[in-house]
Amino acid sequence: MFLENTVNHKEQFGWIEVICGSMFSGKTEELIRRLKRAQFAKQRVEIFKPAIDTRYHDEMVVSHDANEIRSTPVPAAANIAILAQGCDVVGIDEAQFFDDEIVSICNDLANSGIRVIVAGLDMDFKGNPFGPMPALMATAEYVTKVHAVCTRTGNLAHFSFRKANNDNLVLLGETEEYEPLSRAAYYNAVRESQEKEGSDSENKKKQE
Repeated sequence: MFLENTVNHKEQFGWIEVICGSMFSGKTEELIRRLKRAQFAKQRVEIFKPAIDTRYHDEMVVSHDANEIRSTPVPAAANIAILAQGCDVVGIDEAQFFDDEIVSICNDLANSGIRVIVAGLDMDFKGNPFGPMPALMATAEYVTKVHAVCTRTGNLAHFSFRKANNDNLVLLGETEEYEPLSRAAYYNAVRESQEKEGSDSENKKKQE
């Protein structure tokens, strides 16, 4: 009886769904699938992505297998809160590239009755939690972890190994720069890379 008197049954809340995993795991593909189903149901849908992500198209969210959906590029998470008003469903791709404010914005949208679907890398190329993704996963009602296939072992790939010699945290790239690897293959690749760097450095000293 107490609960019935205190719970506001008329209040309509939304929720947060997070799709995470390594590169080439199908995160964007799954995001697009869910958003297109919502569009088919005549729901009001808006899709956002970081303005820095122009790998395939300036405005389209495009998966690695060329599936696509129109989106709005935004420079910061704060823009999403303004542009998402009046929506039923909000999709956000490459969430790891947004600032930490994306977490509170997603929660505010969900609290206002909007279904929020977020896709992003859960770990960076060093195997560390990536940006706001851990907090988004913690506050989401639903978390879907997808996997690529390891290119060296054929097992499930959980890590995004960077083949390019670049230490910047943000480096947009494709198969030329990244390779999906299993845990064992990833740490073997890191060790091999470190050994190669050490050998190259030693050879350079000898030449000098």
